[in-house]
Amino acid sequence: MSDLAVGLSTGCFYQTRLVDCLDRIRHAGFEAIEVCSLPSHLDYHDLKLVQKARHRMDDLGIRPYSFHAPFAETIDITALDARKRDTAIAELRYAVEAAATIGVRFMVVHPGPERGGFPEADRAERLANAVTALDGVAETCRQGQMTLAVENMLPHLFLGGADDFLQVVKSLTSPNVGICLDTGHAFLAGNLRVMTETAGRRLRLIHAHDNLGHYDDHLPPGAGKIPWRSWWTDVAAIGYHGPIILEIAGHPDLQAVLKDAVRGQQFIRRLATERTEAPE
Repeated sequence: MSDLAVGLSTGCFYQTRLVDCLDRIRHAGFEAIEVCSLPSHLDYHDLKLVQKARHRMDDLGIRPYSFHAPFAETIDITALDARKRDTAIAELRYAVEAAATIGVRFMVVHPGPERGGFPEADRAERLANAVTALDGVAETCRQGQMTLAVENMLPHLFLGGADDFLQVVKSLTSPNVGICLDTGHAFLAGNLRVMTETAGRRLRLIHAHDNLGHYDDHLPPGAGKIPWRSWWTDVAAIGYHGPIILEIAGHPDLQAVLKDAVRGQQFIRRLATERTEAPE
C-alpha cells in the first residue's frame, strides 16, 4: 500500500465555488478528489456548471474519484411522509446525474437524515424506507456507471449505530453497493475497529479525518486521538487498497486548510510506508 492514493474532499472549500478552488487543490499535490455537493460550492442542478468543473479537472489532471450526495435534515429518505421521502430521493437523483456528468466512480450517500430522536415505534418503517430508497438510488448509480457507497453516520443520528447501519446495508438487494467508512464518525461511535472489520470486502472508500473524541472536528489524520497505526493494521487485514479521501474542516484561510490537508496526506502515506516496510 506504499503507492496509496490520498485524495481530498472539496468540502473543505465549501464556501468557494468548485471551479475556483481546483487549481489550488492540484498545485498542493492532490490528484484525486471527492466532489462536495453543498450549494455554495457546486450547484449540482446546473449541469452546464458541472460540465465546466469537469473540463477544468481534465485540464488539471485531477481524477474525480467520488461525489458526496447532498445531506440535510430536509433530505430524509426514511421519512414516513411519502411526499417528503420522494422529494429527498429526487434530490439524490439530481446529484447522481451531476456525478455521472463529472465521471466519478463512487456516489457517497448518508443513509438517513441529519437528525435523530425519532420514536422507537417508527424505527422499523424508517429502516425499510431507507432500504427501498437506497436500492433505487443504487440502480440509478449503476445506469450512470457508478457504485453507491453508503457512509456510516454520526452516533447521535438515525442509523448512527453500527447495528442499524449494517442492517440496512445487508438488506440491500442491489449488487451495486459498497460501504464508505468515515473514520471520525466511527471513532466517536466507539466502533472504528468493528466497522472496519465488518465492512471487509464491501469497503469501497475511506473518509479519513481525526477528532479529540468529543466532536466531529474533521482534523487532519494524526492531529487527534484516533489510533491510526492499530487501525491501519485492521485496514490491511481486510485487503483494502483503494484511495483514502481526506475530509478536512474548512475555514476562510484557504492556504491554511491546504496545509492541514497536505499534513494529513503525508501522515497517511507514512502509515502506508511503515506497513509496507514492516517485517513479516
